[in-house]
Order: sequence, then C-alpha cells, then structure tokens
Amino acid sequence: MFKNSQKDYSITLNKNILNVDIQNFIKKNINFEITSLLLKGTPFDNVTIQELAEQIEAKKRCQKKLPAWFTASNIYYPNKLNIEQTSSELTAAYKANLISGKTVIDTTGGFGVDAFYFSKHFDNVTHCELNPELSQIAAHNYQQLNVSNIQTLAVDGIAFILNHKATFDWIYIDPSRRHDSKGKVFFLKDCLPNVPEYLDDLFAHSNNILIKTSPLLDFSVGINELNHVKSIHVVAVNNEVKELLWVLENNFKGDIEIKTANIKSEAIEKFDFYLTQEANSESDFSEPLAYLFEPNAAILKSGGFDSITQTFNVKKLHKHSHLYTSDVFIDFPGRCFEIETVFLYNKKALKYFGIKKANITVRNFPESVQQIRKKLNIKDGGSTYLFFTTNLKNEKIGMLCKKSHF
Repeated sequence: MFKNSQKDYSITLNKNILNVDIQNFIKKNINFEITSLLLKGTPFDNVTIQELAEQIEAKKRCQKKLPAWFTASNIYYPNKLNIEQTSSELTAAYKANLISGKTVIDTTGGFGVDAFYFSKHFDNVTHCELNPELSQIAAHNYQQLNVSNIQTLAVDGIAFILNHKATFDWIYIDPSRRHDSKGKVFFLKDCLPNVPEYLDDLFAHSNNILIKTSPLLDFSVGINELNHVKSIHVVAVNNEVKELLWVLENNFKGDIEIKTANIKSEAIEKFDFYLTQEANSESDFSEPLAYLFEPNAAILKSGGFDSITQTFNVKKLHKHSHLYTSDVFIDFPGRCFEIETVFLYNKKALKYFGIKKANITVRNFPESVQQIRKKLNIKDGGSTYLFFTTNLKNEKIGMLCKKSHF
C-alpha cells in the first residue's frame, strides 16, 4: 500500500483553519453574506477574514456538488475556482465505474474528487497535481475521508509517467484549455497537457487511457486528434451535459461506440449506439401523432438522431427538428408528452387557445423562446407545454401538450 507523500501541510497551508473553534465558525456562517462577513473582520488572531471567507465560499459550493466533503470533518478547501473546475461526485462516480484494476494514475489530480472515486475500484491510485498547495490539500482531505490507497505527488503527471519506467492499468487525463484559446475552435492540441503530442509515449506505459473533456469538444475533432478511441461517453446531470469521456485502448481500430448517460436522482437514462450504426440508419418521418418525445441533452449532444428511431420505434417530425412521435407511449430517454392539439403557427391561433402561461420549447424554428413569449405575451411555467417546430411540409407549427404520466 502507498504511503502518503505529503506529510507536512504547514508549508503553504494555514493549519490553524482546522482548529475546532474556527471549523465551528465556518459551519455556523456557511450561509452568511460574504461581503458583510469581510466587513466584520476576523474574530481569530491566527486566521485572516479573507481565509475564513475563502473557506466558507468553497465549502458552500460543495454542499450539493461534493456532499461527502461537505459533511466530513476538518476538510481543508482550496479557492472556489478549484471547486468550480472539479468533477462533481455524480460524474466522478460515473467515470470510476467505467474502469478498474490494480493501478491508475490521475495526471491532473486537482482537488482530488476523481482520484477519490478511482480508489474504490483500484488497489493503488497515484494523484499528480502540479500546484503543491492543492496537492497538500488533497492529501490532507484523503486522510479525513479515511482513504489510504492514494499517493499524492506535487508533480507534472505526464512528465512523471514519461520519466519513469512504471506502467499502469489506466491513465486518466483531464486537460484544460489554455487561456489564450478563448473564442477559438476547441482542439485538444490547444489544451494543457497537449494529449495528442504525448499519446504514443503514454501508450508505452498503459494500454488504457481515459480522457475527460468539455462538452464543447466536437466528436469529429477529438477523433481526428486521438488514436485508438474505443468509446465516447456523453455525461449529463439533470439534463445538462457536463463532460465527455474518451476511452482509448492501445491498438484499438474497431467501430467507436457512443454511450450517453443522463444522471437523474431516480435513475440514469442511457442510450448507446455505434458511429457506423448512426451513419447507416435512416429515420421514418410522420406528422405529430398521439405522443411527443424530446431526447435528453446527452443524446442531443451525441448526434444519435437516426439510431434512436430504430431502437425505440419512433418517427421524426422533420430531418432537422430532433423531435419524435408515436401512437403509443414509450419509455423514452428524455421528456414525454401527450399531444392535445397541433396548429399552424400564428398569433391568431394562440389567442384562440387563450394561453397566458406555458413552458415553451423550440426546435428547428426561426424564432427564439424569448421572441415567442414577447410576441404572444405568454409567461413561463404552469402545466401547459408548447412546442414550436417545422413539420414535413416545412410548415411552422405549434403543439399544445401536457406531460405524460405513464
């Protein structure tokens, strides 16, 4: 078992923050307005008000995102930016369930959430973090979380791998975009570390590589930059896409599988397909039938618009609408509605229904939700759902719906 390499937390961290009275102060003021707190000043001699405010802000951001850290005692928090950039517990647990073995190295460890969840599936985890303070924070927190199989190293993870003869069952990389790449097309070569540059060398140290990227990365761009992509996971939480996970296997040359997951409190909505399957699939089309289906955000990002019609036996409303319909209810990975009325889009039609409040969605439609609300004076909310789209005749239509409760 690894021995923890970071024993002296006092090098850059103020360990007085861990004193009982100060920890109690942080808990007591977790919902206190930070500006007012800063004006009051610190009640302690050995911790500044700025340090207290930073701990409170960061801890509060963990309440929903990282509940294991939030509820644990004596957790030391980095600045809130590090908390914003880290994986949530939900997405970390998802990616940890994809891989397992004896050894894994997290080359870009950060606050250490991913490595924590990897430790549940591996005998030994190596957490590399270039920022020595953040490395020390992660090491301290692992002790508070009773984790003993994670080695923390304040080093460049890629350099550590390439400069040693060690091999690993898995290598994990979470590259970040360079600051000067804002507004540009997202390429992995523009990130730190530059994964494409080191990929061949990394495969000499492991046959399996897992890469996390922002959802902004286009599939075709990532596939062109990377070798041996086996699968791509599109991970959403409550219908908001959070990350893409690229599973690479040395010498893999087969069909790439796309796996979508929308993590919800009650379950995970999943839909998988292969790229060649999507390329060879053709959708059937129809006018709106009894039910309307809207794919979840992970599927919309994945581009599996024709594969889904084959799997769930639904028909598309239009080639570019990505809305689906059926005469029977289907347990569909997304939102499901009963269609009450279909009408040609015009102001007169909406006035006829007398709708003052509704949830509005547009797909393949020339006007935005905000434009429609302003034009028709419809407030947001309620139990009525309006979908505006384009039908097979290229007519602009509206659909008055209610949520299906099957």
